[in-house]
Amino acid sequence: MDMHTVVVGTSGVTASDVLAVARGGARVDLSAEAVAALAASREIVDALAAKPEPVYGVSTGFGALATRHISPELRTQLQRNIVRSHAAGMGPRVEREVVRALMFLRLKTVCSGHTGVRPEVARTMADVLNAGITPVVHEYGSLGCSGDLAPLSHCALALMGEGEAEGPDGVVRPAGELLAEHGIRPVVLREKEGLALLNGTDGMLGMLVMALADLDTLYKSADVTAALSLEALLGTDRVLAPELHAIRPHPGQAASAANMLAVLKGSGLTGHHQDDAPRVQDAYSVRCAPQVAGAGRDTLAHARLVAERELASAVDNPVVLPDGRVESNGNFHGAPVAYVLDFLAIAVADLASIAERRTDRLLDKNRSHGLPPFLADDAGVDSGLMIAQYTQAALVSELKRLAVPASADSIPSSAMQEDHVSMGWSAARKLRTAVDNLTRVVAVELYTATRAVELREGLTPAPA
Repeated sequence: MDMHTVVVGTSGVTASDVLAVARGGARVDLSAEAVAALAASREIVDALAAKPEPVYGVSTGFGALATRHISPELRTQLQRNIVRSHAAGMGPRVEREVVRALMFLRLKTVCSGHTGVRPEVARTMADVLNAGITPVVHEYGSLGCSGDLAPLSHCALALMGEGEAEGPDGVVRPAGELLAEHGIRPVVLREKEGLALLNGTDGMLGMLVMALADLDTLYKSADVTAALSLEALLGTDRVLAPELHAIRPHPGQAASAANMLAVLKGSGLTGHHQDDAPRVQDAYSVRCAPQVAGAGRDTLAHARLVAERELASAVDNPVVLPDGRVESNGNFHGAPVAYVLDFLAIAVADLASIAERRTDRLLDKNRSHGLPPFLADDAGVDSGLMIAQYTQAALVSELKRLAVPASADSIPSSAMQEDHVSMGWSAARKLRTAVDNLTRVVAVELYTATRAVELREGLTPAPA
């Protein structure tokens, strides 16, 4: 485990904090301000719990069963039961980094002072993260409304010492055994605490934050590979001139063009339109590379803004307000996050599509301006990179299917109480697959373009 420590306060966390905990194994601690806020909001919940009037989430059932008043002696059982009943996920295990991200983000909201959770519950959440214990969370079960209920329930189950979890050694064992080995006492949940551990967009948000980090790298890589393809195709870099992009001032477009121009500086391969095969201009996949990658960069910027707002949010229902009220709300609805997850999947599919078109052009002797068929050493005796493009095409085809928005769907649940849901978890899951596929597509273009540049005998490519 990394000795770097992330301190959680009352005002949210940053994307860097999420990545440090989810991927870097950073330790987690609570600020004094957060502990004080937790204690203050708990006093409010305890006062309401002592009153005879029912308060949603404190002394009532949940969802469609919210009309039932629960007597004090049954409330601990109620909180335990909601966690057990909602831990109904199925399918393959979700990745360790995703589970750590959603646990950390739930802790972020708990520490806001708007949930009514006791300080000792928050400390136990931090202890579990610091011990490297990762609850088993399953692929299916979240509708992205009322939060990522099933995934978060499996995490809460582990806090209670129930269910299964992965230890720091990677072995899955009963959660109770792992807690005991690390000296962590299972929590006994009181009024509102079970509900507060389940009601959040934490899973989809964690996956959004990680996708943004990965795509930031991939978009830079895509600019490099596009420049190499332009160079290998003897294209012109004049279309990358800053003054051309200034008259259509999309910031992402300008950034992508600048990256490509920097890669091509000093190249002896660009601008050979009139040498052996006269052409007026390059194909769209080459000439419009900055426009397509740039639009994707601007999509990333919008998604990053949404993520930053969500990272600063306290997502729970009901919430404890500073004036002492406990109010029901709809802030758990995942629509803001779901939309940008789907938007990113569209941008990813298009970036992969244009990359595949450049690869195909490099392999086709009728369009590659003098390169051998499929960049083979001895075309016919060997197939060169023919099947690499097949693989790339298969990945792009899947990416187009993954670009179909999950957030356009909604299936009512909870006896029509939850009659419109976001499907944000599903949008996040398919985006993770899309990011993986894009990585492979860019890798194929990179290999193809560098091979093609090597085959341009007598011409000098840009310096490495």
